[in-house]
Amino acid sequence: MSIDGYTYLCRFDALEEGVPRRFEAEGVPVSLVLTGEELFAIYDVCSHSAVSLSEGEVEGCTVECWLHDCRFDLRTGKPLDPPASRPVPVYPVRIEGGREYVDVVSRSDG
Repeated sequence: MSIDGYTYLCRFDALEEGVPRRFEAEGVPVSLVLTGEELFAIYDVCSHSAVSLSEGEVEGCTVECWLHDCRFDLRTGKPLDPPASRPVPVYPVRIEGGREYVDVVSRSDG
């Protein structure tokens, strides 16, 4: 199901604050993260080690790759720690009728 180019991922009440959740949108692995009042969608593969970011820890507006402790900014996808040096894409999200949608075409590459 989609709305104006946004792909449906899940109901809003299926998300837990600070717990990343992995989805596929148009064949793209995406991690949805709810922090405080904000919802973020970030490419779910670390740019350094190709492991799932949704298996990492969330602190504030960052998610940490569990393999080498690289943190990525959920707002921009930029790495905050070595050894990661390349950003990962972030995607616009939309909430309609209690449902989460993501647009994996209109991405930002940090």
